[in-house]
Amino acid sequence: MGKPTGFLEFERVKEHYAPVEERVKHYGEFVPSLTVQEASTQGARCMDCGIPFCNNGCPVNNIIPDWNDLVYRGKAEMAIRVLHSTNNFPEFTGRICPAPCEAACTLGINADPVGIKSIERYIIDTAWENGWVKPQPAAVKTGKKVAVVGSGPAGLAAAQQLARVGHDVTVFEKNSRVGGLLRYGIPDFKLDKNTIDRRAAQMEAEGVVFKTSTLVALDNNLPAGVANDATTVVTPAQLDAEFDAVILAGGSETPRDLPVPGRELNGIHFALEFLIPQNKEVAGDGANPINVKGKHVVVIGGGDTGSDCVGTSNRHGAASVTQLEVMPQPPVQENKELTWPYWPLKLRTSSSHEEGCVREFAVSTKEFIGENGKLTGLKLVKVEFKDGKLVEIPGSEFELKADAVFLAMGFTNPLAKVLDAFGVEKDARGNAKATTEDEGCYATSVPKVYAAGDIRRGQSLVVWAIREGRQCAREVDAFLMGSSLLPR
Repeated sequence: MGKPTGFLEFERVKEHYAPVEERVKHYGEFVPSLTVQEASTQGARCMDCGIPFCNNGCPVNNIIPDWNDLVYRGKAEMAIRVLHSTNNFPEFTGRICPAPCEAACTLGINADPVGIKSIERYIIDTAWENGWVKPQPAAVKTGKKVAVVGSGPAGLAAAQQLARVGHDVTVFEKNSRVGGLLRYGIPDFKLDKNTIDRRAAQMEAEGVVFKTSTLVALDNNLPAGVANDATTVVTPAQLDAEFDAVILAGGSETPRDLPVPGRELNGIHFALEFLIPQNKEVAGDGANPINVKGKHVVVIGGGDTGSDCVGTSNRHGAASVTQLEVMPQPPVQENKELTWPYWPLKLRTSSSHEEGCVREFAVSTKEFIGENGKLTGLKLVKVEFKDGKLVEIPGSEFELKADAVFLAMGFTNPLAKVLDAFGVEKDARGNAKATTEDEGCYATSVPKVYAAGDIRRGQSLVVWAIREGRQCAREVDAFLMGSSLLPR
């Protein structure tokens, strides 16, 4: 806990955003870390609640009250040691996690919860600035070799944990830079890619080997909408022959399509066909082939990926941006008596929405309209729930002008091509089938092949990927060595 009476004395410390008119002119981060005093005040609000529900609300079970108290007392160096004990990459979660821990905060029952996410970011940013984050190479090597397929948060977490206990770890990434969807799916204005680069450098100093532009499959032909920079293909048979264990940690990358009339028109794109090239452009890898400057943009899908399309379109200088969501508009304020300490359904307005966006709820797309093969608009209809199903409201049809549409309706499953190449059994949703509890957890149906993160659980949060990567690493270590001292 922080100050015993702090929750009574101090208001929640809000994060500061750069003004809209400034931040839309660039792709840099615009949310500065808390000052020392702000962080201390924020930590002081952590109350002696008895049962810290925030710990269980956090997928990696961060020891939140402990590091809140340490920050309040000005002990940031000790706080980073506590934070790193449960989370390999707090600079990622401190920036992009939706903070289910805050939804579970006891203070949040009848007041603003503690700003846990901003404290987490303060701790890790302070640690990097002061040189407290250093490589932790293993004192003794085991001689065991592990291949990790995918360099997103699950793969990175698993690789770092295994390298630190002495295994030789090689991470295979089909794109040209390390990070998976951390690098390519999340815009730079939300996550500066230097945060990934310095972690990768730390991991290389710990012995991890990264092989980029390398696809693990039987051939190099991937479905439309999936980014692939691979110039080299490594087969599962090659990994089986060279490594003692393999962890599949790729993302859920198959985008959900919208097969309505007019889908073939030019101007309709999957979200990542827009976001990934933009991140590559920011990194100096060439211009984004999709430019929406002066165009009327429609984003279909109300989640984080859709929000990222909104923010990127505003930075392009779009004439207008409209975001469509088929579900009804959630309540502005959740009913805490019904939802706490669980993640509530409520209206969430992102920083990208605040930069300029019209949001339409309970709307379904009936048809894409075009002329001479080029998109010009959409035919839409209002929908409502009736007898447990979404049905069209008669007479509610309308049209919306659009020069570009981005489909951001989520991802259905990981690449079947990769799972099929390994011969891994899949669940009903097309994910790698593996449990997370009891003996043999994270193991797939194929001997010495494990799965963690989105490839196993489906599209999810970065913090869940880190959790699964860490837990999977423990299971692989136990498989290789007979037992493991890695934390679960």
